This record gives sequence, C-alpha cells and structure tokens, in this order.
Amino acid sequence: MIRHNLAPRPNWQAIVEEQGLTFHSTEDLAAEGATYWDESACYEFTADEVDTLEATANEMQQLCLAAAQHIIDNKRYVELEIPEVAVPLIEWAWNEEPPALYGRFDFMYNGSGPAKLLEYNADTPTSLLEAAVIQWQWLEDQYPQADQFNSIHERLIAKWKGIAPYLSKPIYFASVDTEEDLLTATYLRDTAEQAGLPTQQLLMEEIGWDEERQRFVDLEERIIFSLFKLYPWETMLSEEFGAAALEIYRDMKWIEPIWKMLLSNKGILPILWELNPGHPNLLECYFDTPHGMQSYIKKPLLSREGANISLVTPQGRTDLDGPYGGGRFVYQQLAPQAKFTNAKGQDRYPVLGLWMIDQECGGMGIRESAGPITDNLSSFVPHFFK
Repeated sequence: MIRHNLAPRPNWQAIVEEQGLTFHSTEDLAAEGATYWDESACYEFTADEVDTLEATANEMQQLCLAAAQHIIDNKRYVELEIPEVAVPLIEWAWNEEPPALYGRFDFMYNGSGPAKLLEYNADTPTSLLEAAVIQWQWLEDQYPQADQFNSIHERLIAKWKGIAPYLSKPIYFASVDTEEDLLTATYLRDTAEQAGLPTQQLLMEEIGWDEERQRFVDLEERIIFSLFKLYPWETMLSEEFGAAALEIYRDMKWIEPIWKMLLSNKGILPILWELNPGHPNLLECYFDTPHGMQSYIKKPLLSREGANISLVTPQGRTDLDGPYGGGRFVYQQLAPQAKFTNAKGQDRYPVLGLWMIDQECGGMGIRESAGPITDNLSSFVPHFFK
C-alpha cells in the first residue's frame, strides 16, 4: 500500500460534475485547503493486498451475520438499545430473509499486518457514487493500464435484477434533502433503472400517511409498496409515523430490511469480540468501560461521521462534539495507525471502505483525514492496483 502525490486532471471539477458528483468541494474543506474529491493523491495496492482485503470483508460479513443470529437467539436487544416494539419485526424479517442490498465496512489498514474492523455502516452508507463511478472514471483517465478493486456498479445492477420479482413496482427512492443523500439515492435509483425496474423518487418528508387506507403514499396519493430509504431505522422509529411503519412493515418491501438495525449499531462490535476473541481482524471492544485499555476509541451506539467520538491515549484525549452522546457507548481498542504524508508534509489518515453488495465484497473506497478520526471533512481519495 503506497500513497502517491499527483497532479489533478485539468478541469477535474467539470469532469466529476458531469459524472454526477456535484459536492466535490465545500466551503469547510476549502478553509482547510482541501476538497472532498481529492485526486491530488491516490493509493496503490498490490493484487495480493486486494485479494486479502476482499477475503477479510467477506469473512467479517459472515461473522456479523452470526453475531446477529446470536443477538436474536439470546434476546440481547436491550444491550443495543433496540426498541422493544421493533423486536418482533426484526425477528420476522430475519427469518423471512427479504433482500438486503448493500453496506460498507470501514477498516484501518496500512499495508502491514491484518486490516482491523472499525465499524459496519450496514443501513445507510454514503460515498457510493464516488466509489462506484467517479474513481473508476479517474482510473481510466490516469492509470488505464492498471486495475481497481471496484465492481460495485455492475453488482448493484445485477442485484436489482435478482430481486426484481420480489419487489412491487415502482420502487420508490427516498432520502433527506441534503446534497450527499440525494445524490446517493439518485445513483441507486439509476442502477435500478439500468436493471429495468420502474422507479420514483421523493424526499422522506414528502411521504404521506393515508389514515383510511393505512398505507404510506406519494405526493399523488399512490400507495408505496416498495421503498428504498436512505434514512436510519432508529431515526424513523422515533418519529411520528414510526409506529405506522412497524404496523404495516409486513405489507411493504423495505430496503434496507429492519434487521439491519442489529448490524448498523456499534453494539455489534463488542459482541463480535465476545464471540471471536483475539480474531486478527477485530479490535478488542466492550460495552460501557475500557476494561483497562490505555488507548481506545469511545463511540456511541449510534453515530455518524465521527460525531461524539473520543480518542484516548496515554498522551492525551480528543473529543468530537455531536448530537449522539445521550445513550450507551462502546470502548474499542485503538487500531494500529495508518498514517501517510502528503506533498506538503502533512499527515494523512486513510480508512478503507469495503462495499458489500448482496453479502459479498465488491469494491473499495478510501476516505482520508487530516487527523486520526474520520469525520465530515474527510476527503475521498481514489486507488488502483497492479
């Protein structure tokens, strides 16, 4: 694993905008002298490293599914602060095995030693267009003789074709009204349409509730039978119509299914460690206390983009603010750092996002930060391998 400093393509902003990535730069990042899409650097891997990362992600998927089965069998929902009202439907959906489309493992890896699992974004992962399309086009322009760990786009289309008989048409795609979420939902909608499925798109706030028919409806009062929602289950269940979603769960097709609440919750991490102690790709992790660890990350069960995370070492402590600090925390051993240097001599910390499509690893995207915690100012950096 090598980090290369590069000259960006001339007029790269227009290139990625034409490919759909409109938020390649932000004011916050510009203030730091950076961009979100960052092709002033890339990472090179060997084919053996890619094979190892792929196998690692596939193994972690199986361990996570086994951990979810363990939670269900042993009724450990309270430990993950799963609402009791959701439990019957989690168990029903788990047994019925409705389609699950995608997820993203985040790993720490520096090319030396095993990759270490940081967490699993199993319900609402973003940075998908960047990983599937934008970096592939970059590869064709910059390294046409090389390869990239990236079959995400093709696998998504194949998955939609595979589950088409299960879904009622059209499939609705919904998200909140932010640029990144809208783009991710739009991209996934495009992959469904390339698979031949009819689709509609709307905002989460535009989904209505028809009291008489006891159904969710679109802006034209048409019943929504199949819904991809880029919206966390735990958030939806805490809102006004969360009870209605549970009431009619069996009468709709939901992507992602509600059992993903078990895997997207960071409480899965201490359970993984409990079930697989000493596994080379896992980090020591516990509920509520560091258990004597001197260097660790303190994480809320539910948080995103580094919010409310604390990094603790004997040398000091770093705390990030956010809206997720009101519940339970897990304490995860600090992973061996992956730290590289940019052209300005500044430290850069990459995290590898390994994408799971239809339960198998189909590609990689890399987020790179100026500090050891990945947050909303982390850049996306492309990669290749030979």
